[in-house]
Amino acid sequence: MPLLLLLLVLLLPAAPEATPSALLGINYGRVGNNLPPTTSALQLLAGLGVGRVRLYDADPATLRSFANTGVELVVGVPDECLAAVSTPSGASSWVRSVIQPALPATKIAVLTVGNEVLTGPNSSTLSPSLLPAMQCIHDALAQLGLDRQVAVTTAHNLGVLATSYPPSSAYFRKDLLPVLCPILDFHARTGSPFLVNAYPYFAYAEDPAGVELEYALLEPGHGGVPDPPSGLRYPNMLVAQVDAVYHAIAAANRAAARAVEVRVSETGWPSAGDGNETGATPRNAARYNGNVMRLVGEGKGTPLRPDGALRVYMFALFNENMKPGPSSERNYGLFKPDGTPVYELAYRLPKDNATTSSGTGSITGGGGGGPQNSGYYSISASATANVGWWTWTQACAAVLLMMIAF
Repeated sequence: MPLLLLLLVLLLPAAPEATPSALLGINYGRVGNNLPPTTSALQLLAGLGVGRVRLYDADPATLRSFANTGVELVVGVPDECLAAVSTPSGASSWVRSVIQPALPATKIAVLTVGNEVLTGPNSSTLSPSLLPAMQCIHDALAQLGLDRQVAVTTAHNLGVLATSYPPSSAYFRKDLLPVLCPILDFHARTGSPFLVNAYPYFAYAEDPAGVELEYALLEPGHGGVPDPPSGLRYPNMLVAQVDAVYHAIAAANRAAARAVEVRVSETGWPSAGDGNETGATPRNAARYNGNVMRLVGEGKGTPLRPDGALRVYMFALFNENMKPGPSSERNYGLFKPDGTPVYELAYRLPKDNATTSSGTGSITGGGGGGPQNSGYYSISASATANVGWWTWTQACAAVLLMMIAF
């Protein structure tokens, strides 16, 4: 088995190395019974040139799969673990048994303690454990000298806001302030980011008559929406949502507002949905996700924070067939489980996210100068080569292993 693993690692293409300035990541959810192995996902990631990945749990086998790839991980502490890690001994045991063994071969940069805890179905049960769990995990990392290497945070959805429009008038729900204010103090003290799952799709789907589709899709030709109190103009809904969070932070904790960075831990657009899920189409998904990548590639900030580049994690790598809820929940992926694209998508990669090579069969160059010169890539039907290539290399590795064994 060690020889087989070595052969498989050697056969993988070089993955992009995440740098401090690489802005684009992707969420790698695995709520499905038909998903390919992580090795195949690594093929797609290498082709995309994405150097950052968010995982929703800390499965040791998955963490090992990312070892020595250069991919930087955001690793989730699942909701069901919050109570166990909200004590010093529980957090220390978890960090020592799950996170420390994966380092430094696997690049773990952030731990997200729970996901949308404050607004989820189990919020009343989980919320009291959230900040203690964050603090205890941070302290456990500090005891091992890892707190400067691995940040600790949690991810919220926009439901933490009482209002988000106009952005300058946004503020947090008053019932959540007793929990959010000390969390903001924690972020300011440790230097960790405030993560938000931001989906313009939901705003459009709930009010298609009141929300312009082009504004929600981040179309560059849209004239934008003014924010009269601030005098700023918002070219698209995503940056408006991010700035609404910044304003809410300032309203709740002005000292933290000067130190805390807001990052988008999830955003995406479904390619399919139920009959009442307005706008969930492949065309809209392609437009939105391509525009997000273009926006990130520009390296610009938001109207309120123009000097700080926007950092975004796309949702998601694969369609996940076992996610509960409406049909849209199972159709956010860029790829189908067999590795083929869900739709045609062209985008410009952020410079620091790009690899030095043209990638694998899933990426085809365009724009005249070729992929290495222009930085322009498109996801197309040629991506079917990925899974076949990996099947071929698995077969070769297996044959080589048998030859060595005999």
